[in-house]
Amino acid sequence: MRNLIPFRVPRCSSLRALCFSLVVGLSVLAASIAPAAYAQKTQERKIVYRVEPDYPPDLKHAGIGGYVRLEATIGSNGSVEDANVTGGNPVLAEAAVRAIKKWKYEPLAYQTKTKLVFHFSP
Repeated sequence: MRNLIPFRVPRCSSLRALCFSLVVGLSVLAASIAPAAYAQKTQERKIVYRVEPDYPPDLKHAGIGGYVRLEATIGSNGSVEDANVTGGNPVLAEAAVRAIKKWKYEPLAYQTKTKLVFHFSP
């Protein structure tokens, strides 16, 4: 005959506390393990080289102006890797994106994102 070791089921409240502790502990561990190279930070970076956007002559002559909002992803080497239009006239936005892709920022050890607003006034 075998000797059975009695197993006691933990109380419900202590089981909840144990589960909560495990979830919190694993969350903290996962956050600390996540590689910093893939993190994108939002930070102001110093512009080293800047090109103003070309105002489309047809829109300028017609008196059409406005604001263009962009979100740019800046690589660790300081070049603009991507620019997404978040608002504004699409034709003016094209001019703004063409210009910002030529910008250079100070290099950092990581990639950053920045939000920009361009104002086109005829």
